[in-house]
Amino acid sequence: MSEITRNVSLFALVATLILLTGFVQSWSTALLILNMGLVSAIMSMGVNLQWGFAGLFNVGVMGFVALGGLAAVLVSMPPTVDAWAAGGARVMVGLATGAGVIVAATLVLRRMAPSRLRTITVVAVLVGGFFLYRWVFDPGVEAVEDVNPAGTGYLGGLGLPILLSWPVGGLLAAGAAWIIGKAALGLRSDYLAIATLGIAEIILAVLKNEDWLSRGVKNVSGLPRPVPYERDLQNDPGFVETAAGLGLDPVTASSLYIKLSYAALFAVALVIILVLAQLALNSPWGRMMRAIRDNETASEAMGKDVTRRHLQVFILGSACCGIAGAMMTTLDGQLIPTAYQPLRFTFLIWVMVIVGGSGNNFGAVLGGFLIWFCWVQVEPVGHWLMSVVTAPMAEGSALKAHLLDSAAHMRLLTMGLILILVLRFSPRGLIPEK
Repeated sequence: MSEITRNVSLFALVATLILLTGFVQSWSTALLILNMGLVSAIMSMGVNLQWGFAGLFNVGVMGFVALGGLAAVLVSMPPTVDAWAAGGARVMVGLATGAGVIVAATLVLRRMAPSRLRTITVVAVLVGGFFLYRWVFDPGVEAVEDVNPAGTGYLGGLGLPILLSWPVGGLLAAGAAWIIGKAALGLRSDYLAIATLGIAEIILAVLKNEDWLSRGVKNVSGLPRPVPYERDLQNDPGFVETAAGLGLDPVTASSLYIKLSYAALFAVALVIILVLAQLALNSPWGRMMRAIRDNETASEAMGKDVTRRHLQVFILGSACCGIAGAMMTTLDGQLIPTAYQPLRFTFLIWVMVIVGGSGNNFGAVLGGFLIWFCWVQVEPVGHWLMSVVTAPMAEGSALKAHLLDSAAHMRLLTMGLILILVLRFSPRGLIPEK
């Protein structure tokens, strides 16, 4: 079997699995898997850019995805006028003060010669600046969060179309990646992994605790949509007539139409990112990145700035994760900071890259669809399997109850099993790097 035939067959297999879901379960479930598969494929490509192209071990994927979700809120939600009037200006001045303190400390480090005086000056600037920052910032935050805390209690956003949040999410994640990269890309791979994981947890802690920014654990719901609402479609006589012609009731037809609309938007975003990633992979820049990945010492000897190139690809991969995070929040229609878990937004994305094929963009896309399909379907299949296994057992059996209760853990077992099998029989992934 040729390489092209094999790769097409793998994608056809995933498409068949999604279609079977539609026929056997429901088309709503199939389209949900499709939509989240498209989003997961973009996340997987972001990690593949970092690991497959440059060998950078980023364990902070969750943080960059969360920043994309935050971008959806900051761009699309309307501003809370009362909160801005109560303390918005003071919050902005406080943030500017904090940034000014960091800039001042950096200038002192750069302008003064290394000495005890420089150390004392930097410490004095940071400590004094911290108290100044809190003196300005805290009263503004309290004033904002006291404005209807049950309904709003935050500054809101810009009230712009939510599609604009996708590139903004990429920019937010890229900015965070630049800061992290400047501090951590000179470290060894294991230290880089620890640094990215720690900073991702910091980002998540900010989202959970800074109510003025994203309502914290109270969540932000009701985000605007880039597609129509179901009730509008159900009240449209033309849509109702078309649905009746297809043999569908208006409620089902409107739900499927919305999911198909999201799938079209996500597919466009995936194709654009995939084309750009392929162009980068096959360009002199891509060949240079792979050369750096394979032998940093030889690349440095050829005059390549390894740290700078690592920073570039780290920013690009994180931007992809940020875009995917904004897309996912758009699909959900709400931001739930507690939903960002390392198991889902770091470990699972890495499984997608490894199973699909590290260093191959099409492999990353395949892994995104395949692993997400397994992640969704394993639990109901596990319940069915345990029901079949325990059917002959007596009612009230402790073993039967234990097995049925353990079906929820089939997800983790299956992910580990898939990973082990792929690493054993196809260690370079289903679609390996050429």
